[in-house]
Amino acid sequence: MSGGAKKPAWVIDKERARRASEKETVWLFGLHAVRDALMNPAREKLRLVLTKNAWDKLADAVEHAGIEPEIADPRKFNVPIDEGSVHQGAALEVKPLNWGRLADVAISGQGAPLVVLLDRVTDPHNVGAVLRSAEVFGARAVIAPRHHSAPETGALAKTASGALERQPYLRVTNLAEAMEELREMGYILLGLDGEAEQTVAEAVAAAGTRPIGLVMGAEGPGLREKTRETCDHLVRIPFSGGFGSLNVSNAAAVALYAVSQR
Repeated sequence: MSGGAKKPAWVIDKERARRASEKETVWLFGLHAVRDALMNPAREKLRLVLTKNAWDKLADAVEHAGIEPEIADPRKFNVPIDEGSVHQGAALEVKPLNWGRLADVAISGQGAPLVVLLDRVTDPHNVGAVLRSAEVFGARAVIAPRHHSAPETGALAKTASGALERQPYLRVTNLAEAMEELREMGYILLGLDGEAEQTVAEAVAAAGTRPIGLVMGAEGPGLREKTRETCDHLVRIPFSGGFGSLNVSNAAAVALYAVSQR
């Protein structure tokens, strides 16, 4: 670009986002989450803070990671995590994981040809629980929009109980576009809706051997209109009694189980 010509606004925004991403770090906490991150060779580890008691419990993982811990007094555990977090004397600063391109994970990733898409699910505990279920039932990825979704956090990692280190969690620019991309790869997209006529089991049976994307909305608002329109079918989890609503993470577990049984 010659002379004093200015860069287009979209180029400036992209460069700004890239610089912010390069600076972003996450503090994981809790013995389980820290151990799994230490054992993950794909995880870039920056700073490890442990009490003496936690170091004794994590000695093998610390040695495996080759990182020198800072030993902290349990009464002065000064790391930037939310007050009241159950850290168990262990905290690890890391860079967010990079799982690569959606196409690579969805087509040739490990596990069954199955993904979960979360539409504006912002509670880290819900997302952590979905990641855990996705790993248990062999899904290839959990996909969420980059904005208005739960980012990698210590609370999410602790709820995921290690799944965050092994289960791809892809945050995309536009969820509807990611859904269209999955459809082009051969995926059939099933949106969970309590008012739908077709059940999950019926839709899974009709899908045959096609790859499946389970699309889940946040509690309360559910699926956004654009997301609903982009689904191939809306499906419901059948229920008994007068109360027919499940927490999004519980609904994900039930739907994942239904797909795993085909």
